[in-house]
Amino acid sequence: MTGKQVEVRIPVGDGVELAATLFLPDPATGPQPCLLEALPYRKDDLTSSYAPGYEVLRDSYGYAVCRVDVRGTGSSSGDAIDEYPPEEQRDLAEVIAWLAAQEWCDGGVGMFGTSYSGFNSLQLACERPPALKAVCAIYSSDDRWTDDVHWRGGALRLVDLVDYCHYMTPMCVLPPVPAVWRDANGSTWEEEWRRRLVTNEPWVLTWLRESMHGDYWRGGSVRLGADGSGYERIEIPVMLIAGWADGYRNNSFRTMAALGANGVPHRLLAGPWAHADPTHAMPGPRLDLDVEMAAWFDRWLRPTSDEPFDSHCDVFVRSSTRPEPDLDLHAGTWLRLPTVPPTEAVGVELAGPRSLPVVPDVGTAAWIDCAGHLPWGLSGDQRLDDARSLTWDVDAPDGAVVGQPRTRLRVSADAPAASLSVKLCDVFPDGTSALVARGTLDLAYRDGVHGTPTPLVPGEEYDVVLDLDACAYTWAPGNRLRVSVAGSDWPNTVAPPAPVKLTVHGGTLDLPVLVGDYPTPVFAPGAEHSAESVDGVTWEIRDDVLRRTTHARTHVVAEYSTPYDGHAREDYFGEVGVDRRSHTQTAHAQTTFELEWPGVAVHVRSVMDVTVTATGLDVAIETWARLGDDQVSHRAWHERIPARTT
Repeated sequence: MTGKQVEVRIPVGDGVELAATLFLPDPATGPQPCLLEALPYRKDDLTSSYAPGYEVLRDSYGYAVCRVDVRGTGSSSGDAIDEYPPEEQRDLAEVIAWLAAQEWCDGGVGMFGTSYSGFNSLQLACERPPALKAVCAIYSSDDRWTDDVHWRGGALRLVDLVDYCHYMTPMCVLPPVPAVWRDANGSTWEEEWRRRLVTNEPWVLTWLRESMHGDYWRGGSVRLGADGSGYERIEIPVMLIAGWADGYRNNSFRTMAALGANGVPHRLLAGPWAHADPTHAMPGPRLDLDVEMAAWFDRWLRPTSDEPFDSHCDVFVRSSTRPEPDLDLHAGTWLRLPTVPPTEAVGVELAGPRSLPVVPDVGTAAWIDCAGHLPWGLSGDQRLDDARSLTWDVDAPDGAVVGQPRTRLRVSADAPAASLSVKLCDVFPDGTSALVARGTLDLAYRDGVHGTPTPLVPGEEYDVVLDLDACAYTWAPGNRLRVSVAGSDWPNTVAPPAPVKLTVHGGTLDLPVLVGDYPTPVFAPGAEHSAESVDGVTWEIRDDVLRRTTHARTHVVAEYSTPYDGHAREDYFGEVGVDRRSHTQTAHAQTTFELEWPGVAVHVRSVMDVTVTATGLDVAIETWARLGDDQVSHRAWHERIPARTT
């Protein structure tokens, strides 16, 4: 008898039932460990393409796999009030206990997943449910305030508003799948859908209101939790997957160091990838992630030895490669490094004073920080942005930079609001400039991004420390290292709200340069080329010369078949703009979902417009829903969110 796929509903304490799909191995093999992935992205249509991966874990590696729609999403009951709410963590602890008690499970559970499900894997490790034995978190974060898609260095992530932040508004008001929905109280799928349409509030409004670090952002953060605790809450083995072209790369070396200090077994696998499966991601080299993940869970859910685990970091050290927005292969070398890679600090002097009027649209050459699939591509040639920044070119270090470079700058501004953007680049002999790492800081947070923001005193000098993103990189002979400093990294983050001149009075860049020789790990290869295609994808920058505005626009449409004789169509349009004279900024997003099943056609559309000025944010959101030709819902929100006053 071969493995099977089963739909179940898992009850949790407050009466909510979570829709789950079980991928169960041949019962002749006896009870097996179970691997859990929990997401809000609708297992039965929008992410039904994930199923082959679960089947591989079942059929090739003998694991039971459970995929769950978190409460209020997909075909689960309850209310989807926000990402990572405490209710979700309680739910998943109960799900883990339920899985461990099933006759086909041997009592051991692992948790895994990419992005959202990587986040909640780490969150559940902090909760310590008894049956949870190990986790594998892929492209996740340990700090929701500093390293997620909402705020960066205390500055609003502008382009993410038209991607994930708006995307979740229509996603959360899609209906349950009619063939899967079951309700203990007897409501139909349509009744549940209409309830969602009436009760659900856009998550993005909460994220925009929460403009300072505090209890809200501590919730779900491993680095600093709501109760003040941190990494010490984790006692089970943790594997992290990171990508140097991904926005979540900082949950890498620092998390490994913390787990190592606490005696927790751990492994880091950090490759060149964007926010996509390393088996198919751009850029390569790619590897077979299923092989690595199965080996990790075998070690902890099917132990065959009591020997201590050799915790380590498998790191791809990138080397000089000319940038392309859809780069297929990055040059470099794999190294197996200790938990804390041995480095020596190499200092770069940044002489000053040097000043520049801030150009608000500097950053378009590197404007996507959390790249995944096109149109969210990779950074291009930085030389245009470099030309509008302060730059220092020096000889590159002989060894690989591994870790988080740190800048120490003495700065001043002639206005009370300013930002600092620092980029580390690799400059080729012909002038091509490739981005290595970057950091951004709203200078209101000059005393620490987890602290309280305060306006600048115009003309006063401040000592600022800024950590750049984690990286592993080596420069080719003949290439130069460039430090590029600007007052904007747009539209990755918002530009300062009004014109300002920034002065760098001097400073240093500290580079962690690797010391020693290390072996090269070997991996099962992934796909020869990435799975990305430019067909039907728009990604463009527009300069309106007369109006002095810059706009960045993306658009993509996808259509595909879904389970239960279904069909889905997704249409995403996003545009952000900045007035180069006034610094007024805008974000416009339109997302449409069309879902069809036999006799049912659902259409949900959402539009969001945000205007960013010195006085705050003006946010307008509208959603429409149709069943067939009949409009069943229209809701609108309009909120003025004042600028921070502290």
